[in-house]
Amino acid sequence: MAKVSEAAERAVPAAGSSHGGVQSLPPRQIKIIGVPLDLGASRRGVDMGPSAVRVAGLEARLEALGHEVNDGGNIAVAIAETKQIGEQSARYLKEITETCAKAAEMVVRSLEEGMTPVVLGGDHSVAAGTVSGVAEFFRREKKKIGLIWIDAHSDINTPETSPSGNVHGMPLAALLGLGPAPLADIFDWSPKIEPENTVLIGVRDIDATEKENIKRAGVTEVYTMRDIDERGMRTVMEEALRVAGRGTAGYHVSLDMDWIDPEDAPGVGTPVRGGATYREAHLAMEIIADHGRMVSFELVEVNPVIDERNRTAELAVELISSAFGKKIL
Repeated sequence: MAKVSEAAERAVPAAGSSHGGVQSLPPRQIKIIGVPLDLGASRRGVDMGPSAVRVAGLEARLEALGHEVNDGGNIAVAIAETKQIGEQSARYLKEITETCAKAAEMVVRSLEEGMTPVVLGGDHSVAAGTVSGVAEFFRREKKKIGLIWIDAHSDINTPETSPSGNVHGMPLAALLGLGPAPLADIFDWSPKIEPENTVLIGVRDIDATEKENIKRAGVTEVYTMRDIDERGMRTVMEEALRVAGRGTAGYHVSLDMDWIDPEDAPGVGTPVRGGATYREAHLAMEIIADHGRMVSFELVEVNPVIDERNRTAELAVELISSAFGKKIL
């Protein structure tokens, strides 16, 4: 196994104590990257998500935990009204790919500087850029990464299988090498992640064609809300992190706020009833912090247009804080 560079070691701190105290992680240098992309969905408004999360106090909360935070601002994103949709099977694919490529480059630079990237979306298509950047950085170290995909949806459609043509339902397919090709081939290689290190958590709304894509991609670790109901969040998370961490440099966490029940997170792009509760969501993040192997994080699909007094963004800040070490005691 190749030796991790000094930059990589700074970006991936060793796990600290998992009991007591306000944080289990050593202080990190965190780079906030906003990607206000809303071209991937039918419902507009998630482009305001990064601002909503910032307004909810993300930087101050992370600094209160002892982390050093640098906000890199927002990546420039095309406005839908100024662009052509392109192919109906993958709407705005050209513009989305351009944005994701820029995000990937910024993620690589952040990791090279020893920082932990925290990407704020935007719709979930931004993940094709975030994960590509993380995977590229560790590929240069001759290492691979795992992926924890926490979402009500599997987002593993392709242009051939998508019923809507919305690219925010395709990023996981791209990362696993199924397509669409422009998103899959960022940095000119694919796939970015291996199916044996890819874990889906909390899914409850999967298209029939996506079920076939999950099988075709070879992803076997899929934990539905029924699994969480029957087995409990702790068991699911412990198993998921073992799978994502096996033989990897660590794992990227991609958190779609529609994973949480709309009762607690009403302001999301595509709400689905029956999601994780407030405490289940926090427990999942706390367990991630306990393991200490998260190399990067992203949070997507906060839609202030349909939120209630920014409460979804405030919950997003709470969950990011838990993932970065905030404890009850």
